[in-house]
Amino acid sequence: MTYKETLDFLFAQLPMYQRIGAAAYKADLKNTIALMKALGNPENKFKSIHIGGTNGKGSTAHMIASVLQEAGYKTGLYTSPHLIDFRERIKINGELIPEKNVIQFVKDSKSIIESIKPSFFELTVGMAFEYFAHEKVDIAVIEVGLGGRLDSTNVIMSEVSVITNIGIDHTQFLGKTKSLIAKEKAGIIKTNTPVVIGNTDNEIEKIFRLKAAELNAPVYSVKENAVSEYKIDLKGNYQVDNLKTTVLTLNILVDKGWKIPDSAIKKGLGKVSENTGLRGRWEKLNDYPKIICDTGHNAEGIKWISKQLAEESYGILHMVIGMVNDKNPEDILRLFPKKAQYYFCESSIPRKLPLEKLVKASKKVGLQSSGNFNSVKDAYHFALSEADKNDLIFVGGSTFVVADPLDFLENK
Repeated sequence: MTYKETLDFLFAQLPMYQRIGAAAYKADLKNTIALMKALGNPENKFKSIHIGGTNGKGSTAHMIASVLQEAGYKTGLYTSPHLIDFRERIKINGELIPEKNVIQFVKDSKSIIESIKPSFFELTVGMAFEYFAHEKVDIAVIEVGLGGRLDSTNVIMSEVSVITNIGIDHTQFLGKTKSLIAKEKAGIIKTNTPVVIGNTDNEIEKIFRLKAAELNAPVYSVKENAVSEYKIDLKGNYQVDNLKTTVLTLNILVDKGWKIPDSAIKKGLGKVSENTGLRGRWEKLNDYPKIICDTGHNAEGIKWISKQLAEESYGILHMVIGMVNDKNPEDILRLFPKKAQYYFCESSIPRKLPLEKLVKASKKVGLQSSGNFNSVKDAYHFALSEADKNDLIFVGGSTFVVADPLDFLENK
């Protein structure tokens, strides 16, 4: 099998949430536990940090990984979804898993796939954990895929559990209220294992503290623990909370005996993108006109984006927007700035929100459409043709809307 044939198999044969949504979601850990056993339980062969939350878990994971790399540790990093290349999900010291390893894992797992019938995400977690174990990483930073309690990553016994924040997202799986979602996210809290709670409200924090008390897990809240200030290369004002969560987590690791000097923290936080390859977080794609993309896609994420857009200077604001089909488009669209020209589009995944539904919702909330497009590429180039050099173009609404221009700009 070639690498492309391997990916075609993974994407076509296995239920993939990134592409098809709810049909790929497994509401228990039975498959994951069986898969890990078949692989020789690689999850028990390396130290780990487990990171969940509604927003910010990816950025926080990359920050922590960058610092651990600078401290001299061989550091695994597992995140999802990917933007351009599947291998972005699995890295060691910022390097993508080699194509040959992906190919060999799938070849070796054919009988396991036939007997267990894992989802795409379950198999990807297995691939990552086997790779980290085989390469003997010192520690791996593991981002939760969806939820926490029943997420496939929740078979590790971590050094620290981290919950960044709680917002309304994936309600069809996790519950329709913040409290219900928080209870699912709290599922990554482990017995006698420190848990870091990011900036969240008191009601939600109480849920985490009750769960931690049941498991005798020490609680460290960002609101109650002052941390030193550091500069970070990542843009976006929302990274301030992620930075605090990261530094508190690193402090706990130091208390547990990990050798992370202050110089490594400063250096690691100053070059997160360079060390780990993180993309799509308030990322600038062009200068004149300025083009910004951001993967924020739920209510909390869009609020942050709109707030930051209001702080930018520009002539006219152009918004290239698309969504996935498990969001209520009206709820999200009404959070975007009214004074802007909109270019609505569809991303290149089956899970995209149909253009007609997006346009209909935009009219209900009073957003001005300057064009509707069947692809992000067409919307992007049309917005670029309409914008003056002092204007601002924003691309977002979905991780996959951001992925498309990153892909075609890189491969043009």
